[in-house]
Amino acid sequence: MITLLIILFTTIVSYLAFRNREIFSKYMLNSYMVYHKKDYKRLLSHGFIHADWGHLFFNMFTLYFFGVSLESNLGAISSFPSLLYIFIYLSAIVIASVPSVQKNKNNHWYNSVGASGGVAAILFASILFDPMTGIYIFLIPIPIPGFIFGLAYLYYSHYMSKKGGDNINHEAHFVGALYGFTIPIFFEPMLLKLFFNQLISW
Repeated sequence: MITLLIILFTTIVSYLAFRNREIFSKYMLNSYMVYHKKDYKRLLSHGFIHADWGHLFFNMFTLYFFGVSLESNLGAISSFPSLLYIFIYLSAIVIASVPSVQKNKNNHWYNSVGASGGVAAILFASILFDPMTGIYIFLIPIPIPGFIFGLAYLYYSHYMSKKGGDNINHEAHFVGALYGFTIPIFFEPMLLKLFFNQLISW
């Protein structure tokens, strides 16, 4: 339920930003504005607007498949799984953007948008619980295990980060992935052992 609400809200906000460039400019992540003008809302708000429909679809598609699974699994380590889910998602958007802000703090022209950090955190938190979770992609007739999709996700992010020029903070995928994978372990350290046991037995 939480996953669907996030997807709905993000789609609405992104659509409004597509139609109104003033909204896009006001809420995107601009490192200079965050660091020098203390416009801290951008650390979070940029996660709800996207570069285009393809960018939005890719993020929300990934969030849907892995977020629904994570929602049910968080109940095993928390009495308030919905709150923990929201915390992981929102805090990951902020934390994953910090390195880019620091790196580009004096660059007036550096901008980025997208839920990359939050989605990567949910993806890898879900993979921690169940690395074999299957995801169907387009015309491929068999499900792809979650950990393989996660590795492909990071490879694609690395490639696009090197390519650049699309206003998408691909570097945030790596920070978000590490953050999302780590947070549940603080609540239940045994998750790491269970994760490796599932990989070994695959």
